[in-house]
Amino acid sequence: MPYTIQPGDTLYRIAARFGVTVRDLLAANPHITQPDLLYPGQVIDIPLSAAQPPQTFRYIVRPGDTMFRIAQRFRVSITSLLAANPQLVDPASIVPGEIIFIPRRAMRQYVVQPGDTLYKIARSFGVSVSQLQAANPGVVATQLQVGQVLAIPEPTQREIVIPREDYGYDEMMADLDALARRYPFIEVTSIGRSVLGRSIPAVRLGTGAKEVHYNGSFHANEYITTAILLKFIEEYAQALEGNRSIGTFNIPALYNQTSLWIVPMVNPDGVELVLEGITPDHPYFAEVLEINGGSRNFSGWKANIRGVDLNDQFPARWEEEAARRAPDGPAPRDYPGPAPLSEPESQAMAAFTQAHDFRLVIAFHTQGEVIFWGYRGLEPTESETIVSRFAEVSGYQPIRYVESDAGYKDWFIQEYRRPGFTVELGRGVNPLPFSHFWDIWGKTIGILLTGLVV
Repeated sequence: MPYTIQPGDTLYRIAARFGVTVRDLLAANPHITQPDLLYPGQVIDIPLSAAQPPQTFRYIVRPGDTMFRIAQRFRVSITSLLAANPQLVDPASIVPGEIIFIPRRAMRQYVVQPGDTLYKIARSFGVSVSQLQAANPGVVATQLQVGQVLAIPEPTQREIVIPREDYGYDEMMADLDALARRYPFIEVTSIGRSVLGRSIPAVRLGTGAKEVHYNGSFHANEYITTAILLKFIEEYAQALEGNRSIGTFNIPALYNQTSLWIVPMVNPDGVELVLEGITPDHPYFAEVLEINGGSRNFSGWKANIRGVDLNDQFPARWEEEAARRAPDGPAPRDYPGPAPLSEPESQAMAAFTQAHDFRLVIAFHTQGEVIFWGYRGLEPTESETIVSRFAEVSGYQPIRYVESDAGYKDWFIQEYRRPGFTVELGRGVNPLPFSHFWDIWGKTIGILLTGLVV
């Protein structure tokens, strides 16, 4: 299959995208004599991927990996790992970028005894009731029958992502590190840095050629969206490791079909300002206090640390947005900056988007329980079908147009003519209290999953 090299491509990235190995690419393209000197416009051949053995998932070899270390990491025997990878000519010399297959561990079985409940069974095996139900679709807690056979998932360690009122940048970064260590198939990278130099992380789940993007916390006082996205990353990873579905969504199949890229916190400086306040030693202390009218209550702050609203920063009729409602200068909200993409955070998001081939994007905000899905008639016709499915699984109201420009979703639709959505989670006054988290989660999980398959 022919493929035209795009800016930023490497053999490693191409191999990961198409589910083949770097060696396969080199073997199929003997004219590539200098693998590190690919150039945009160059045409290479993508070989058909080797058949994936049943009951396995794909893993991209990382620097320093050996088959023994991978077997230890995924708690499988080296014998079963080698048996799942007969395509390896020399298992002792795997290279970064290579795709290997990890065998899934079989779940134990348990026969229901008199007096058993799901809670008692879960407690005895060290798993949660939700994990037990996920491993046994269709099982109703109140209708267990003696002699019924249940699948028992592997016990997991404690939940990593704990939604709480102080869930900010440091908590997110610590959770991402813990998630990546527990689930080695999670890829965490950085798309750039904020005004104050904080890294803006991106998380990749999946190896499929289809790319989808979700983001959160464009606005500082909407940081509950970050916790929602982190919890989704954890739920997805648990399902993949357990070889199970979430509802009707087959996570192992989705992992191989779709690459989901999540930027959980676009505006880390603003989030920390809302959560932690500001002290005199802060480099923007005087400016921030002046912008906020001398108040140290930042609950209404949506902007980045320089008082620029990052979701009014994109070159989609930016001048009209600035003329219509913008403050004259830096403000806690709605100031679009001195020019489009003036801020490092919005620049990072634009460059990140341009470097990928996203099928659709969703920007998660709060609040209102609505889904904005159109932009000045530029959205594709399929967007209406997709938003109808989002509305069906969430109960949120679709809204096609509002008098607004320069948002990330607007720019994506304008530039790519592909489906883009802004989902306003929950109801109330920002920042929404975390007592709303699980209600929001229940209405959002369907959108998060449906976005991977539409």
